[in-house]
This record gives sequence, structure tokens and C-alpha cells, in this order.
Amino acid sequence: MPSHERLGELLEPAGTVLLTVECQQGVVGPDSALPELAEEARSGGALGNIARLVAAAHDSGVQVVHAVAERRPDGRGANRNARLFRAAERLPVRQLSGTAAVRVAPPIEVAAQDIVVRRLHGLSPIQGTDVDALLRNLGCRTLVVTGVSANVAVPNAVFDAVNRGYTVVLPADAIAGVPSDYTPAMIRNTLSLVATISTTDDVLGCLRRAAGGSGPRLRPA
Repeated sequence: MPSHERLGELLEPAGTVLLTVECQQGVVGPDSALPELAEEARSGGALGNIARLVAAAHDSGVQVVHAVAERRPDGRGANRNARLFRAAERLPVRQLSGTAAVRVAPPIEVAAQDIVVRRLHGLSPIQGTDVDALLRNLGCRTLVVTGVSANVAVPNAVFDAVNRGYTVVLPADAIAGVPSDYTPAMIRNTLSLVATISTTDDVLGCLRRAAGGSGPRLRPA
């Protein structure tokens, strides 16, 4: 784990963005299309930790970006070149644009200043979306990556961010994948090579120190 001083330098609010990956009701909510992943995210604590990080980001002035995966009802533009995509078409809950499935899931609060980026194709919340351009316009240097899953979308986000020159901070207890022992193995053997691995509490400590006890955050949208 990095020192508190080093982590605090990385998480300077003006240059930091918090990214939530696919924390939507149809993925991590009670009526998820992927109940095993949803159960892991909720009972394992990752979803609650993400909500805590988002609230602290609102307090400290750190920009929050929510990356949501969805598809049109007619499927136009969606990938069909992997088993994952074809299986998603047969799930009882589909991530269709405009439905409850693609709303950010409680207990995460979406504030007025948050940015929600929706993608209709691919595996990555960054590649082929508006996220990279938005991060550059926001002056981002450090990207805090949270969400699901450690199997697919989170590693994609980490690698894409590093390839584009961002420093990635990964709170290990704010991501989830299946089975439960896969996430720590992925972090230890792969993501730790390219990202700064931390914990929710350590990141919260840095954000709270940056907030300096300032006033209440904006109300959720």
C-alpha cells in the first residue's frame, strides 16, 4: 500500500476523478441480470464502499463520472462478437436504454454535478466512449476506478486509463467480481502492476482531509 503522503499527493482534488463502472440497477441491483455478481457486490461490501467514496468525492470537490453499459431495444450498434454479448441478449433483465436497469443503483447517489456516460458497445467504459475526452477537459491526472466487474470491465478501465497516461488508484474493496476469490487474485497478480492499490478507508481519509470540513455537498439529482 502507498504511504498516506503519497496517496494524498495522487488524490489532489483538482486533478482527481472518481469513476464508477457499471454500478447500475440491472447489474448490481436487487433485480440484477447477474445475481451472483450483484450478491458479491452487495454482501461483500463493494457497493457500499463505492457509495461512501462517491459521497466523499461530492464533499471534497472531486468530480464523479458514472460509466453505464446499455443497449438499444433493437440492438443496433451492439457487439455480437463474443460469447458474453450473445449471452446478455438472452438474460431475463436486459440493460435497455431508458429503463430502470440502466439507472445508477442505490445506495450510490448521483449529484447534479456528476457526469453519466452511457455506452452502447464494447467492454470498456473508456475505449470508444466520451470518458477520455471528458477526463482531459476536467484536468484529470488521477483516476480512481471503482465498480464491477473485476472479470471484465474494471481491468479494461484500468488498462485503458494507464495507456492514456492517467495514474490509476484502485480501492481494492470497492470493486467486485465472481467468484469471490477471483477479485483479490486479479488485483494481486495483474492490476497491482499498473495501478496504485489502496483501500476505501485510505482514499476516504485523503478526500476528507482535502475537504477540510467544508460545508455540505450538493443534493443528489
